[in-house]
Amino acid sequence: MSAQPPEDPLYETACEVADASEALTALWERASQSAPPRLSALQLRALVVVRGSPRINLTRLAEEIDATAPATSRLCDRLEAAGLLHRDRADSDRREIVLTLAPHGFQAIDRLHEQRCRAIHEVLQRMAPEEGRELLKGLRAFTGAAGSLPPGREH
Repeated sequence: MSAQPPEDPLYETACEVADASEALTALWERASQSAPPRLSALQLRALVVVRGSPRINLTRLAEEIDATAPATSRLCDRLEAAGLLHRDRADSDRREIVLTLAPHGFQAIDRLHEQRCRAIHEVLQRMAPEEGRELLKGLRAFTGAAGSLPPGREH
């Protein structure tokens, strides 16, 4: 037995956005796999988080990527072995591990960003300029609204 959709007029819009985001997600993933090194979605997410929060500790990274501390530690082991990440002891507490991107990690994220921009550019070229501007306007509004969700309501 399937659940009935809510009687909210925005529900149909939400379903259409979910369908449209499948195309963007597929494009995003294809671009991610074409930019070396090939990394899993979780590895990429971890690198992006570390880039945005230099010297983040392992516990906070685990929270940010929604993984357990042991799984995050193993993930960091692999990223460090690949030369993408550095682990250091925190200055304030020698028991705490802090993370920074290695130069190769910065390069990998930059290449990924460039591949994603190129892939999106190819799609935007097939759209009318006004549609591209409307898409950007809508995505900015969506990003702002998603960022204002209460903690735990992101999913």
